[in-house]
Amino acid sequence: MIKILKKGEYVLDDVLIRDRSGRDVSQVVSEIVFGVKMGGDPTLKNYTKTLDGADIKDLELTKEEIDAAVAEVPAEVIETLQEAADRIAFYHKAQLKEGYVLEEDGVKLCQKVIPLKRVGIYIPGGTAAYPSTVLMNAIPAKIAGVGEIVMVSPPSKDGCIAPVILAAAKIAGVDRVFRIGGAQAVAALAYGTESVPMVDKIVGPGNAYVAEAKRQVFGQVGIDLIAGPSEVLVIADKGSDARIVAADMLSQAEHDRMATAVLITTDQFVAERTAEQLEMQLADLPRQDIAKESIEVNGKIIIADTIDEAIDLANKLAPEHLELFLDDAEKYADKIENAGSVFVGKNCPEALGDYFAGPNHTLPTSGTARFASPLTVDDFTKKMSLTFYDPAALEYAKDKVALLAREEGLEGHARSILSRFE
Repeated sequence: MIKILKKGEYVLDDVLIRDRSGRDVSQVVSEIVFGVKMGGDPTLKNYTKTLDGADIKDLELTKEEIDAAVAEVPAEVIETLQEAADRIAFYHKAQLKEGYVLEEDGVKLCQKVIPLKRVGIYIPGGTAAYPSTVLMNAIPAKIAGVGEIVMVSPPSKDGCIAPVILAAAKIAGVDRVFRIGGAQAVAALAYGTESVPMVDKIVGPGNAYVAEAKRQVFGQVGIDLIAGPSEVLVIADKGSDARIVAADMLSQAEHDRMATAVLITTDQFVAERTAEQLEMQLADLPRQDIAKESIEVNGKIIIADTIDEAIDLANKLAPEHLELFLDDAEKYADKIENAGSVFVGKNCPEALGDYFAGPNHTLPTSGTARFASPLTVDDFTKKMSLTFYDPAALEYAKDKVALLAREEGLEGHARSILSRFE
């Protein structure tokens, strides 16, 4: 049964529990990363056999294999994936930025926006297939102008990747697909092997081993963020439909046993009815075991005195997903400062954002929404500055540069600019 708590009955740090892995995987991951870095394809195949149970001959899927798999996907699914892709592209195209040039008194300062040459996207496998994650990661990269998009995903024991994932990859414009997963796939993307090309950046979610591998290879390559288990925080007012609130909470709880679903409400009746609905709806949920553990271990219902108090608590928690399940939700939307993605009003379930609305569903977790942002087109570009000075502009600046350089004790810097006038 989910806990119902009032003010004074909970500790803020325990509402959205930030570290729930209960295990340190860093040493195991370090060995895997080093093994792939030194051993290349043979080591990669061995890990795929040992950890995924797939004895594969070829790491990369051929175009024929992809096309054959996509042909198995029902036309209705393909059409819906395409429509979702179009909406995601529509939203992300507005994020495109151009460089700029500033000119004044013989000085020209420029910023150049350059798409990354090659990126890797990690798509989880295992208990579920996530074609939506393919779209959310690959489409912004394509819009940014990335030269090559390389996708990795753990294979099933027969060495295959779910056809619906490959369909999404084809729709999103993924260039190459490899049947590898886990920390070993991250290492392969970071360092390259005989078959897997080295990338400039790795994006996409994964389990604790994938997250730790991304942490360890950061610096060798860029990464998007270290994503933790999924979180949803629902703020509901008096009179809210507890049946819908419970359904929205379970939509995140079914992701992962370590996921967190929290309700903050101003109404005792809504709190109690939601708790009852959670129990009722869990009874026939296909992923019941996962969702039940998530709700019972991490789930909470908190009763606040006012909506403003609930908003203040939400800003302190900085959840990944925040639902404003309120009649006058827009009134409160501007008060939200910290959240990965906000769903405004009773017509906006978080699931809408996972699949179809358009904004990215790769979001900061574990409170990092205080300083981090959803995945955007910017994540697939880099900026470079250019500086031009004509002789007169340099002469004006020389003594000022030399003065500041000497203040820092860097005489070589001062002499570098002054030598041009000797």
